[in-house]
Amino acid sequence: MKITDCLALALLVTVSACSQEHTIHLNQSGFYTHGPKRAAVTGKVLSNRFYLTTLNGKDTVYSGTLQEERDSRWSSTRVRIADFTPFSKTGLYTLHIPGVPASYPFEIGDAPFRSVTAASLKGFYFQRASMPIEEKYGGIWKRPAGHPDTHVLIHPSAADVMRPAGTVISSPGGWYDAGDYNKYIVNSGISMYMLFAAYESYPQYFTALRVNIPESNNNIPDILDEALYNLRWMLTMQDPHDGGVYHKCTNADFDRMVMPHLATTAPRYVVQKSFTATLDFAAVNAMAARIFSKFSNELPGLADSCRMAALKAWAWTEQHTPIPHGYSQQELARTFKPEITTGEYGDRDPEDERSWAAAELYITTGEDRYLRIVNSSPQSEGVPTWNMVNALGEWSLIRNRPGTPVAEKALQNILRQADVFLSNSTTSAFGTVMGQTAEDFNWGGNANAAAQGIMLLYAYQATGNRSYLDFAVQNLDYLLGRNATGYCFVTGIGSKPPMHPHHRPSVADGITDPVPGLLVGGPNIKMQDNSDYPFKEVETTYVDDDGAYASNEITINWNAPLVYLANGIEALKGKAGYVSEVK
Repeated sequence: MKITDCLALALLVTVSACSQEHTIHLNQSGFYTHGPKRAAVTGKVLSNRFYLTTLNGKDTVYSGTLQEERDSRWSSTRVRIADFTPFSKTGLYTLHIPGVPASYPFEIGDAPFRSVTAASLKGFYFQRASMPIEEKYGGIWKRPAGHPDTHVLIHPSAADVMRPAGTVISSPGGWYDAGDYNKYIVNSGISMYMLFAAYESYPQYFTALRVNIPESNNNIPDILDEALYNLRWMLTMQDPHDGGVYHKCTNADFDRMVMPHLATTAPRYVVQKSFTATLDFAAVNAMAARIFSKFSNELPGLADSCRMAALKAWAWTEQHTPIPHGYSQQELARTFKPEITTGEYGDRDPEDERSWAAAELYITTGEDRYLRIVNSSPQSEGVPTWNMVNALGEWSLIRNRPGTPVAEKALQNILRQADVFLSNSTTSAFGTVMGQTAEDFNWGGNANAAAQGIMLLYAYQATGNRSYLDFAVQNLDYLLGRNATGYCFVTGIGSKPPMHPHHRPSVADGITDPVPGLLVGGPNIKMQDNSDYPFKEVETTYVDDDGAYASNEITINWNAPLVYLANGIEALKGKAGYVSEVK
């Protein structure tokens, strides 16, 4: 090669490094030894070849041809896929394409997601209210306890004869819901479900998983210990006199961007009882009753208490009529002071919550009166969200009542939707199930990717068809870097994670790295936070800024399906043949 050619090539590489800094988008954690391995190459590339090299770039271990360029449906991004699935030698590698920067380093091995599986569950520990995060468990993210919540006031909207406005109750513990310091029953509902359901799906796996929390040395799996911390708070939110459940425990307004122990001066309230909160509470406690009945020696009486709490909550919903507008802070503000302006989680239609609660109560009690409600409820469409939860009951029936007509009907519904996922994935430039419609990129769209993956896990376990599992893995690829932004969306994971999530402790603690293991919301075309978004196409409307709560906040109901998906894949890797040997 002539010297002039060398100089031209060097110039091309330098220019490419500046203008296409993140041309190769891939799972920044890694790939299973015998699992699917794909990267997305964006922008204009001059070569059709890609090369897999050792970490130092000196030894090429695999090469292949890039797939044909495709236009993405949701941005002006052009994508070519590099598929290196056949390569199965364990190690640390980078992907190279002539003329563009090398990829971020990644692992190929039998446990490439070990950090993701543990960190995503450990993220809940960092969200605990009312207790200190100790250094031996939280490392540099240690902090004093925040919000003891032992002096919580009955808000006028929640007042009755037995508990007039201003009555003091105690409601300690639980998880901070998101980037804020309030605690919400509705969002706890779906979050608790995902942890409980993950355990029910893979009990042997989770029995062995330890993530270094204060309870790790007891005889209860860490995932249940973590859920139990929030469950005990949820139990305090039920009115013992009538069984109704308060919607949330909250300040009147959001706290400033300060550490939780510095944000405890504002009065805390429990607000109006709601149908959605009470039904979510009934469903969670019905699950807890059957799950913790296996730990009666370690937790005497807990299962019975949860069962009674679930039944009492259900009875409240039978004795009351839903408010047409549901829980509405705008309506409350017309009558009650102080005005409540924190997260609303309003939902006008509680029928999907009723269906979910009925399913869990049927599984736990065996009473046909609950089954009749399930059978009369419409089937779910799409993935579950905090305000559309009937799929949760269907999933529970598949796990706990396999072979029964109601479970078979639910399973066929999942298989139908999973087949649509796989069929439509052929239209995705990035080759993932995530992104089949623009609606996937809503507020908290990353949770959609995780929930889609969970549905594919059910389809795989029912059929043994590895295509379902392969695409579940590739939705995890999406979350960990194979997406239009090039970000790994989990704090503390990969080479390009979020550094500035909308999360008060991460903003206020003075530590450069944010609290690890937290999934941010991801691209959100509506950009409700009015932040400055440099990219404004559907799949690129994400900015790593702590003010961008519409795309960069964290919440427990996004982390929970990530826990389910990542750990579920890990639990199934041996059966699927992803690894060299089953350990």
